[in-house]
This record gives sequence, C-alpha cells and structure tokens, in this order.
Amino acid sequence: MIGNMNCASTVINIVRWGMLAVGAFCLLSVDFPASAQEAHFVTFEAPSAGTRGGQGTVAQGINLQGETVGYYVDNNYAYHGFVRTVRGEISTFDAPGVGTLPFGNNPEGSVAGFYFDLNGVYHGFVRSERGNINPFDAPGAVDTFAAQINPAGVIAGDYLDAGYVSHAYVRAPDGKITPFDAPGAGTGAGQGTMTGFIDCINAAGAMTGYVIDAGSVFHGYVRAPGGKVTTFDAPGAGTGASQGTFPAGINLFGAIEGNYVDAGNVTHGFVRAPSGTIYTFDAPGADVTPGDNGGTYPQTINRFGAVTGYYRDANNVYHGFVRAASGTLREFQAPGADTTPGSNNGTFPSGMNDAGAITGAYYDAQSVAHGFLLIPEE
Repeated sequence: MIGNMNCASTVINIVRWGMLAVGAFCLLSVDFPASAQEAHFVTFEAPSAGTRGGQGTVAQGINLQGETVGYYVDNNYAYHGFVRTVRGEISTFDAPGVGTLPFGNNPEGSVAGFYFDLNGVYHGFVRSERGNINPFDAPGAVDTFAAQINPAGVIAGDYLDAGYVSHAYVRAPDGKITPFDAPGAGTGAGQGTMTGFIDCINAAGAMTGYVIDAGSVFHGYVRAPGGKVTTFDAPGAGTGASQGTFPAGINLFGAIEGNYVDAGNVTHGFVRAPSGTIYTFDAPGADVTPGDNGGTYPQTINRFGAVTGYYRDANNVYHGFVRAASGTLREFQAPGADTTPGSNNGTFPSGMNDAGAITGAYYDAQSVAHGFLLIPEE
C-alpha cells in the first residue's frame, strides 16, 4: 500500500506495502497559503516514545481541524497509536495485537490504520471519535491494510490474498468491504492492485493508487465513486521491473499527486489534473543521478492543489518541500533534523490539510523520530 518511503521513517520495512471535475481545474491556480519561510514549526513527542535509534514519534495524517494522528515506537520497539489535538494534547491508544499504526483521520475525528498480531498478521481498524476501536479484515485476506478514511466514513486500503497478490478495497461505514482490481493487474506474488498513501480517497469517494502488472511494472489508477477504474502513466515513467508510476493522494476535485521512477531509477514528482493532464517536476537539490535512487517524493495534495513531500539530495539527506499550485516549490528542514551527509536522515512531511498545515516526522543525529507541525502564519 504505502510505498516509496524511507525505511527509517516507517515500519514499512517489515511489511509489504469518476471525479468532481466540473469547475475544478481553476482551483489549481490558487497558491499555497504561506511559504515555509512564513510559517513556524511546532515539534512534539508522544508520551512514552523511545529515545534510541529507530524509536520516537512519527506523525502521519492531519485533518481540517488540525488534529494529527500517527504512531510512536517505545523503548521496547513496540508500536502504539496517538491522536494529537490542535491544543497539543496527545492521547495514545492500542488496537488489539502487538503493534498499532494509524495513518489517516477525517474531520469527524475517526482514525484508520492497521495493526499486527502475535503471529505477524496484519488487520485493519477504524477508531471512532469516542475512542472505540473496530478491527476488520478483507474477505480472503491474509493481511489487511487501511490507509485513509474520508468524511463519510469510507475507508480505502488493500490486502494480500493467500498467494500474496494485492487487491484494493473500499469499506463502507456499515462495514461492507468491496474489493477491486485495476485493469492490467498482475496475478503473481508481489503484483496486483494497491492504494496510495494518506490521502488516497477523497470526500466524494474517488480513490487512487497503483497497479503492478505481470512484469512488475507500476501504473497509476483512479477509481471513480461509481467504481470505474482508469489507469494512467506519467510521462517518462520507466517500463522495467519496479519502475513506473506511483500515485499517492487525490484531492477533493480529483487532482492526483505522486511520483514516477524513470528508466535510470530516478524518482520524480508529478501532479495529474482532473482533466488527465500530467505535470512533472523535480525539487531543486534533488539527486537525479541515474542509478543513485534519489529524487522527489510527493506525499499529499490539498484542495487548493498544494503538494507536500520530501526529496533526497546527493548527500543522502532528506528535505521537506511544499509546492504551490502555481509550481513554486520551497524546501524546509525541521529544527533539530540531522543533515549530516550520508546519514539518510532529515525531514519527512506526510500530511497536509486544506489550511496548509503540514505534519510529519524528522530524524535527529541518533536517528530518533520526532513529530512536527509546520503551521502557516495568519
């Protein structure tokens, strides 16, 4: 499900991981509310977060009210969920099992994510605004992952079947799960249909992600609220194994962002307009040397077309960026982020709301994760 992330910033190293188009494209000309230089950082730690390498606090999603969700790793390397209110109050929680990883939250305060049990099996969960946790599994799944929940309570995710083929699904508020496969999806282990990242489903129910074909090449897709699935490829996307197009998020009007990997294994960003037109970009300073596996990794897009994500430079340091709908791109580093050459540390934005507030994690010189908010000034 959630691909192309630095292994230090997530537990993904131990897991596999009809749009509202009318009048929408005009909103892509709206600029980002404030630049990174005109904003201020708030850093935070979840209670009981560990203080050694590979531990700490990782923020993931942020809703319109400014409530942040994510997970923290304690001193025993156990994973726990948290919700942080706009006032800075942090509540922790655990789904059944031994590790909890929340990823998305909606304006109503519900949280979606997944957890793993003592047998290493993954299950989806939804947590209500009152704190009640409801686990679930997709039909026929050996592992179930949930990425996001929209304002109506619809959850988007994917699952692995017994043959380790991926299938995407949508889960209705009443619990009904509808699996689907994008056209061209491979049927071998490590192939199939997967969701995007934190904003992979919008308020209308349109959904994005990627499909892995029989040659292990990645292609983007968008699923309309009615269920029609359309595939697409970013210009310049490679056609070799593990190359191709990787959508991450979709906004209210159907604009999609993500990255693509070219034939030289360089990663570039893209934005796909509701009309289907695709614009590609690279963050200034991103390593675009063929074979270096560097590049630009967009993570989320808000209703105004602003995109946030991160890029890796030639020194193996990660930097956050925010790209306005006009194409202006500014980079930023959270205070305390390690920028030592070769460290593979830095700043990793993951979520952004319509007010322009950005959340994510940064890693210090000991590779400990810390949560952050980048809040635009009024």
